[in-house]
Amino acid sequence: MIRILSTKKLLPNHRQFLLNAGLSVMEADFISIQYTPFKFVTIRQNLLFTSQNAFAGFLLNEESPKYKDRAIFCVGRKTKEAIEKADYTVTASADYAEALADIIIKEHSGEDFTFFSGSMRRDTLPDALAAAKIDCNEIEVYKTVLSPHIINSRVDGLLFFSPSGIESYLNANGISNETCFCIGNTTAEALKGITEDIIIAKKPTVENVIIQCINYYKEHI
Repeated sequence: MIRILSTKKLLPNHRQFLLNAGLSVMEADFISIQYTPFKFVTIRQNLLFTSQNAFAGFLLNEESPKYKDRAIFCVGRKTKEAIEKADYTVTASADYAEALADIIIKEHSGEDFTFFSGSMRRDTLPDALAAAKIDCNEIEVYKTVLSPHIINSRVDGLLFFSPSGIESYLNANGISNETCFCIGNTTAEALKGITEDIIIAKKPTVENVIIQCINYYKEHI
């Protein structure tokens, strides 16, 4: 039987999809999130989030409702859904940071932003805005903590959802013949020089990572 390891714990229905496809599933959280207390100092006209964790950290501050009138720019469909569910307004969103940077530079270059971020955020978005001379300050609202686990069992496929998840996995394990299923291009880039056996989800969602995994093994079993 094909064995799959997810580097984050899956929702029951996601796990069941894999089991229904005849795959054996192991799962563990290779990273954890610690929210950071912060103060709202010099908040710009627009708010910027690149993850659900960043928005969750923002909401933990009791002063966050004061900023419901601000326009929000975000990365990721799930992030957008979480923001709108909390009754905040999303002005623009994109699946990837590069695409969101393009929207901001082309359509909002005269505006300013406050970026609510995590400790291991990528430089893509802030660097692009800085290069375009768009005013953007940053507030860290959570820390990503690596939580490596040693995997002693044979594994055929690995599900990765972030570069930090890959870093954590590699802290305790190697990659040899495993097929790696990645949620997006940035995550896949973290495997550069380690393996070329990589399949990238067509949409940056957990669901699509699972779909790609199931389809792959349908063809290769």
